[in-house]
Amino acid sequence: MEFRQSSKLKDVCYEIRGPVVDTANALEEAGHSVLRLNTGNPAPFGFEAPEEILQDIIRNLPNAHGYSDARGILPARRAVVQYYQQRGVPGVGVDDVYLGNGASELIQMAVQALVDDGDEVLVPAPDFPLWTAVVRFAGGKAVHYLCDEESDWYPDLDDIAAKITHRTKAIVVINPNNPTGAVYPKELLEGILDLARRHHLLVFADEIYDKILYDDAEHHCLAALADDVVTLTFNGLSKAYRVAGFRSGWLVVSGPKEHAKDYLEGLTMLAAMRLCPNVPAQYAVQAALGGRQSINDLVLPNGRLTEQRDVTWRALNEIPGVSCVKPKGALYAFAKLDPAVHRIVDDERFVLDLLLREKIHIVQGTGFNWPRPDHFRFVTLPRADELETAINRIGRFLATYRQ
Repeated sequence: MEFRQSSKLKDVCYEIRGPVVDTANALEEAGHSVLRLNTGNPAPFGFEAPEEILQDIIRNLPNAHGYSDARGILPARRAVVQYYQQRGVPGVGVDDVYLGNGASELIQMAVQALVDDGDEVLVPAPDFPLWTAVVRFAGGKAVHYLCDEESDWYPDLDDIAAKITHRTKAIVVINPNNPTGAVYPKELLEGILDLARRHHLLVFADEIYDKILYDDAEHHCLAALADDVVTLTFNGLSKAYRVAGFRSGWLVVSGPKEHAKDYLEGLTMLAAMRLCPNVPAQYAVQAALGGRQSINDLVLPNGRLTEQRDVTWRALNEIPGVSCVKPKGALYAFAKLDPAVHRIVDDERFVLDLLLREKIHIVQGTGFNWPRPDHFRFVTLPRADELETAINRIGRFLATYRQ
């Protein structure tokens, strides 16, 4: 008898850790050095966790032997409440905060608690592919609204409005954006909220990169812009505090929660079904949010992350037939391959061929639900000299590559 995967996984994909990863693993097992640029994982590139976070976890390990409350420990939830009070989000209490094993777990819970078979959720294109995957896994349909490369990758409000139907339940907003690095202006966010208000949509605000901003970019917390729209805000410690492996994230519910009572009962049930989040990592939250924000030094004009963003953007645009909008936030560049120069019809094959020849692992644009095989995402975490070398190698590869 052959056991097969559930039909629920049909059309569910997550190319950031997709099939190309198996080839990268095999290359490393054969003794090759592979530059892993498929995930935004700071630790392998020399980014260390703030010492006060490590000390708080170590000091509290004797208190972390048992289960916590299903939503998470109170000191951590209080710290999250204070953070959003400072961001101008009204009416949030500790019972509106759910801690999780990274924001990813909470995204899955939030979607599963909402979506019935056939329901639609508006998701940006390109997107962080977990959103599309979990909507499909829940039996829903991810309807992708356009982010316009010619307009700094901002969402197109008219396109969003045209794609709202009687089955639309929610809209996802990723700001700062992964994979494009776009940071949305206040007026645009208010336009999205107005659509949500008029069509009675729940808003999922993915703001995991809210502290990773470059130049004069300003992040506007979506939940602070409308107290009459039910909004779930997702964030965590993985990126800004460089502790991706700790899996420490949170979800905050704001707005007219009385309109979502039944939904929130379902969300609370799912929180209870997992028993609780990873308890040791919960002790990192208060220390992180209340301590020195070392991420600020990294995004200064002369900071390491800014320098790496600058090198990536410049070097990618120097490759003939490649262009890239300058990222204003996050840890990525979403580069375009001019189809008149690089006639690529299968971008997963392009990524695999690059990996095999140059031992550089990037992710194809269609892996982010972009509709055409003419983009790829490049992670900006390596040091500047390593980035320059890697992009030069990609340029040499493209100069002779044909499909």
